[in-house]
Amino acid sequence: MVMTTAARTPTSREMKKAERRAELLDAAATLFADRGFVGVRLEDLGAAVGISGPAVYRHFPNKEAVLIELLVDISKYLLAGGQRVAATEDLPRQQLAELIDFHLDFALTSPALIKIQDRDLQSLPDTARRLVRRMQREYVEVWVSVLRRVDPDLEESDARTTAHAAFGLMNSTPFSANRSVSKKSRAVLRAMTFGALSPHRG
Repeated sequence: MVMTTAARTPTSREMKKAERRAELLDAAATLFADRGFVGVRLEDLGAAVGISGPAVYRHFPNKEAVLIELLVDISKYLLAGGQRVAATEDLPRQQLAELIDFHLDFALTSPALIKIQDRDLQSLPDTARRLVRRMQREYVEVWVSVLRRVDPDLEESDARTTAHAAFGLMNSTPFSANRSVSKKSRAVLRAMTFGALSPHRG
């Protein structure tokens, strides 16, 4: 008989530590976006969540580890979400609409991460930076595959250019919109992006 072991319930201390770690990551995203990675100290992260600088070391060995977790995790999230949409049996145009919605959810709820990636990606250690770059390329290729299913006549290189242009439009929100984006703003962005990506026959 095969014995199975039930998942262990985290202790109260472990749960509190996980919550504190999440608070530090949220604070880091805000501080890095506002000041830049080089302009933030571990002491600043601690102060943002009400702990001392040395206490931050219980959660992260250094400031670079915080940046790695922020950018690697969001890259994994985007790639997994894009692949999930592309793997559905929906019609290509519906897949494209779902990709746009998925990316807009990210862009409108995580503007700090867009700023950090745009400005501080080069501050990552080489291994982590290569990992992020690889996942970014794979995410682009998800869009390329869907765009070419929507428009079979679209060349691969043109589809890649189109995908990057769409990201530029949607990712511009941290720089062009207020912190609170209205539902109307989202609808405008969605319509603009979908319109730009839909094939136009001459």
